Amino acid sequence: MNKQITIEDLGNRDYKDTWDYQEQLFDSIIEIKRRNRTENTDFPTPNYFLFVEHPHVYTLGKSGDIHNLLVSEEVLAQKGAKFYKINRGGDITYHGPGQIVGYPILDLDNFFTDIHKYLRYLEETIIRTLAEYGIKGERSAGETGVWIDVGTPFARKICAMGVRSSRWVTMHGFALNVNTDLGYFDNIIPCGIRGKAVTSLNVELGQAQVDIAEVKQHILRHFAILFGAELTYK
Repeated sequence: MNKQITIEDLGNRDYKDTWDYQEQLFDSIIEIKRRNRTENTDFPTPNYFLFVEHPHVYTLGKSGDIHNLLVSEEVLAQKGAKFYKINRGGDITYHGPGQIVGYPILDLDNFFTDIHKYLRYLEETIIRTLAEYGIKGERSAGETGVWIDVGTPFARKICAMGVRSSRWVTMHGFALNVNTDLGYFDNIIPCGIRGKAVTSLNVELGQAQVDIAEVKQHILRHFAILFGAELTYK
């Protein structure tokens, strides 16, 4: 089992371009697994972890409800935002500047073959990262992602998650609001969940800006510990 994960920070990059790049990496892993199976070979499969910050964009998962987009695509265009229906799980979410988006593209055969456990480990990575800042992140039953003040009238989501998996290979991932303009969430019912707010790390800390590079380092450290992985950098 190959527990090395190649880390690549794409900087600020268009959503569709990044989605295409994810698909290329995803398909390359699937192809190695197919050849190993059909040709009785044993080539190791690589693992990747992409960091990216997207320009304003809304994405709707394959089981999502288009009615959770509260404005027309024309209005989004006026706001400088794009919209895509995509092939991950989950409903609608927003990506934009000041947000850390992470796309682990892993062959879970290298780690463990359990999607439920995988999602819990992604959540735990963010929960441990928030703890570095004195914030108690929590899970909310039946609502994938990381929340604050679960079970109170003030419950709010700080990190959304949605993944795709085929033959135990993953893509898509999580979006952690760090210095995000939360006003863009007013155009949707985030993740299709009514009556609950969203928040960001800088809002919770009462700071104008949080050091995104520092947050990424915390994420990678906790991710590597949980997955028992060795990180390499592209």
